[in-house]
Amino acid sequence: MSWYKDAVRLELQPESRDQPTIRPTQLIFHTIVAPWDEQRLYAYWKNSTSLESHFGLDFDGSLGQYLSTTTRADANYQANRRPDGTGAISVESASNTEASDPWTDDQLDALADLAVWAHRTHADIPLRACRSGADPGIGIHRMYPQWSPSGTECPGKLRAAQFRAELLPEIIKRGGKPAAPPATGTKKPAVSLAHIQKAQRRDPGLAQGGTTYRTESLIVETALYRAGLLAKRWVDGSLGTKTMPAVSEWQERCGFRGRQPGQPADGYFGKESLTRLGAAHGFTVKD
Repeated sequence: MSWYKDAVRLELQPESRDQPTIRPTQLIFHTIVAPWDEQRLYAYWKNSTSLESHFGLDFDGSLGQYLSTTTRADANYQANRRPDGTGAISVESASNTEASDPWTDDQLDALADLAVWAHRTHADIPLRACRSGADPGIGIHRMYPQWSPSGTECPGKLRAAQFRAELLPEIIKRGGKPAAPPATGTKKPAVSLAHIQKAQRRDPGLAQGGTTYRTESLIVETALYRAGLLAKRWVDGSLGTKTMPAVSEWQERCGFRGRQPGQPADGYFGKESLTRLGAAHGFTVKD
């Protein structure tokens, strides 16, 4: 199974369990035709088994991954799984409701990095545009009829032009550079439980963007984002009203509940819930 480290893992079931495996030879970019982030797209597909993709990309470059790239996703019609077991990795990206806008700079950057990862992870995906519907490489949904039964403009005219003029050349450029060596001996960052609790009490009453302990709060919010509980746009160092529901969901994952039957967890970190978040996502907790 292959999961991209820079995407939030939002695994779809039963698709992840029941759909057949593929050997990826293509990477195909799509547009959602909706201004949805990775969490909203997951919520949509969670209640539907039709036409899901492997990845969802928000305007700010944040990615969700819904299936391993070695599991078939329903998007891409005949490219999703061929008789020889090969198939395509599919990526949906947020847009306006007419798919008439270009990819943002953050989206282009994230797509380029994802494509290089796909190439290095799956040796059968070369750094070139697909030359036919079955040819290995990288493409956009509108390129070949085998990828859409009734034809499509996806991902839109402006994004199609960006793919040729900007995105594909950048993918090839980045893919030609050696992969960065993995970090070794890096000490985990530490956060203070007292600081995080104080920030949770104080930050909601501050002006927009106001922070109490920005550096430590960013570490905690990034962990909540990695856990699939907080949209990337709210990773801002302020433990305000957008962060509290994410903390409550994390507490419930840890087995905590509200004081009354049926109530959600209160959304304020205690030592155990913060320590367990740090253990799962790379930081330590001090008093």
